Amino acid sequence: MQPRRQPPPAPRSGPGNPRPTAPLLALLLLLAPVVAPAVSRGAEDPAQPQDAGVRRRLLQQAARAALHFFNFRAGSPSALRVLAEVQEGRAWMNPKEGCKVDVVFSTERYKPESLLQEGEGRLGKCSARVVFKNQKPRPAINVTCTRLIEKKKRQQEDYLLYKQMKQLKNPLEIVSIPDNHGHIDPYLRPIWDLAFLGSSYVMWEMTTQVSHYYLAQLTSVRQWKTNDDTIDFDYTVLLHELSTQEIIPCHIHLVWYPGKPLKVKYHCQELQTPEEASGTEEGSAVPTELSNF
Repeated sequence: MQPRRQPPPAPRSGPGNPRPTAPLLALLLLLAPVVAPAVSRGAEDPAQPQDAGVRRRLLQQAARAALHFFNFRAGSPSALRVLAEVQEGRAWMNPKEGCKVDVVFSTERYKPESLLQEGEGRLGKCSARVVFKNQKPRPAINVTCTRLIEKKKRQQEDYLLYKQMKQLKNPLEIVSIPDNHGHIDPYLRPIWDLAFLGSSYVMWEMTTQVSHYYLAQLTSVRQWKTNDDTIDFDYTVLLHELSTQEIIPCHIHLVWYPGKPLKVKYHCQELQTPEEASGTEEGSAVPTELSNF
């Protein structure tokens, strides 16, 4: 019987033998999964909300706020948009600074279906960055939208509405749009659209990370005769806040002329500080991008 062979001894380290580096390599591989998350900004980033419901609500809230701001800055009742669908987005939470949201969403034209021409419903999509500052109102917004209504067509529709308003023999004094059955007479539609336009500024200013408003009803409208070419009227609206189900009356003064920045002053009856419950704007406070507009 031959004696059992012994395994050869491990070679000693030396200039011609690189094998001692293998343990070091193995150690680095073991450490890699621990080190990588420190620089990763992926889905497990603690600054991003992990709950799917929270993320979805933040994206929808940001899209609505961006549209309020977009509608106001566009200054055109013929170009009003409403949210169709949130397509994608990301949100980052910071307990000290608030919440930053990048969101992409599709929109629809804000117009009765009976007045829409074929293909007019969906108007493409918008991308926005919205920054909510720890429950404070008036989020900072930068929004870009594509596939807007053609500029010439928008100008024609705005001027037609303007002429209808200017040709009224007596200034309007109206109560309740829509009526108690939710109906808006076609001849009152221009008033409603202008009121929606001005209310967009108010709703943007009052929006926070958790509060969202929409225009429920006009309870009074009074048009003023002017010595210049502008449309000038006061109206009172009821804004519905979804999270609390509150109905908030706001008095709004609006001055509009096609192609010019919208002028809005308002005061709302709610439990806020005077600075947060009233405001004025002429369409130039916060930078934005209005592509193709």
